[in-house]
Amino acid sequence: MNTPDPIPRPAPRSSDGHPFRFHRPHLHLASTFGPDWFALKAEAFARFFGTPLFLVTQTAVVAVWIGLNAVGIVTFDAYPFILLNLAFSLQAAYAAPLILLAQTRQADRDKAHAEADALHREDLARASEERQVLASDQTALLVDLMRQNTELTTATKTLTERVEALTAELHARLVKGTDPAARGSGPGA
Repeated sequence: MNTPDPIPRPAPRSSDGHPFRFHRPHLHLASTFGPDWFALKAEAFARFFGTPLFLVTQTAVVAVWIGLNAVGIVTFDAYPFILLNLAFSLQAAYAAPLILLAQTRQADRDKAHAEADALHREDLARASEERQVLASDQTALLVDLMRQNTELTTATKTLTERVEALTAELHARLVKGTDPAARGSGPGA
């Protein structure tokens, strides 16, 4: 019944039963740039680039910038808006690598979580197989016990019938032997 598994499976890395035990080997992937202050801020900044708040704020700043310079209230960046173009170029130069690094690290985290989930599913499958084998063994034991019980019940019935027959025969002999009419007609009377 217990055949060896033809596919070698990695053993769980921790068997302490904690729900996140399969994720512990991947804790080093928690932050994109490392655990220090700069790394946390850089990843938060990279995440902030895709939010509606950033887009609305950037649009408002650009509109105010162009409005102030076009109307002539300030003249530090006239019509071709060279400084605005430089600001966008600088922003793109910093944003693109940060976003790419964050995406790469997120892909690594997703892969690590997928591996941990696969290990968890394998652990669950192994436990399920063990429960099925145990249930099968217990079922076989119960079937054997029921067979033995049936045999014992049959033997008890046979012995009970035999005892009943012997009791009836003994009773018949005793009754026949204690009958006064039977005593008087015997050879000693």
